[in-house]
Amino acid sequence: MSPRDVDTPLGPARVTTDDPAGPPVGTLLLGHGAGGGIEAPDLLAATDAAVAGGWRVLRVEQPWRVAGKRVAAAPPRLDEGWTAIHAGIADLLTGPVVFGGRSAGARVACRTAGPLGATAVLCLAFPLHPPGKPDKSRAHELTGVDVPVLVVQGDSDAFGGPAEVQGALGDHRAQVVAVRGDHALKADPSAVRSAVTTWLAALA
Repeated sequence: MSPRDVDTPLGPARVTTDDPAGPPVGTLLLGHGAGGGIEAPDLLAATDAAVAGGWRVLRVEQPWRVAGKRVAAAPPRLDEGWTAIHAGIADLLTGPVVFGGRSAGARVACRTAGPLGATAVLCLAFPLHPPGKPDKSRAHELTGVDVPVLVVQGDSDAFGGPAEVQGALGDHRAQVVAVRGDHALKADPSAVRSAVTTWLAALA
């Protein structure tokens, strides 16, 4: 299916659809990070896993990226764009809808999951804190999600390793899976794929 441009208050976004061979069991809506687009290795690994498991995947390019800008919009504006995109592709959403993304995109997914009715959230390389600043934690964005959450985190992630994320979660039911690599999650895409495959199978 050809990419679709979707109007938002921040300008057009672009949505790329990857469909399974048969009728989708659900939809995975994936957003990119602040420093890259929808071709990031971990996003492609998650897409492969989901499609193989029977899910439709919608990879979302936020408006600032479509416009060719190098600096992401502020978090409230990212959420505003995501909300408009969600509304603009209602006809593509089938079955349970899982929100997901890498890094900044994972934060957007967490913040909007409740208001937009996502059934689960997939976080790839969740940026728990800025590098070297563990006091500036964003754990509240994870713990504020009331649906199942999977966090796939590189074991040398400068934005917070798996143990840090697990510790910050407290008794929250989010699942944290450690994989080899740093924040880019490029070192072991097969491990990312495996983690997403297992988690989505349990959801379905």
